[in-house]
Amino acid sequence: MSNKTLIHSALLCECQCLIDFFKLKQDKTCSAFKLYHNEIIVLVVSGIGKQNTINALRFAFDNFIINKAINIGIAGCKDESIKIGTLFSTNKQIKNINFTTLTTIDKPLDKKDNLKTTLVDMEAFYFEEYCKQYCENITVLKVVSDYLDINIPKKSFIIDLMRKSFNQWKNLI
Repeated sequence: MSNKTLIHSALLCECQCLIDFFKLKQDKTCSAFKLYHNEIIVLVVSGIGKQNTINALRFAFDNFIINKAINIGIAGCKDESIKIGTLFSTNKQIKNINFTTLTTIDKPLDKKDNLKTTLVDMEAFYFEEYCKQYCENITVLKVVSDYLDINIPKKSFIIDLMRKSFNQWKNLI
């Protein structure tokens, strides 16, 4: 078994462009979350939140040899001067990709009063903490989808946002 790049998203629409580009086929043996893989990529689509993320990651690390882990998804932004669709790395500096801060929360946030970071999501912290046990090359990428709206944007809107940012990050795989 060769080393693979693990890619994690909470929602299928966040990684549809990746599935299309690499022509990934779903592995139907897994029912708790969506799993796709080929010779270089393991993609887990966990569902939203801490427990879904941890369960999907546990399966990936138990069943594949992972040498790199990438979380890609949408995030709310408290700074309305930042354009919707802007891609950020939140855990390390990457050439040609913006860097900012991120807070992971357990319930949707609609008020920016207590938010000390620029972005907010519901999985990245758990993703990073879990992956640190198994690999060193961990990247968290977020695309701004809204300005702290508690409603999840429409799937077609998210697919479009992610497609537009894909060329900026696909070489990290």
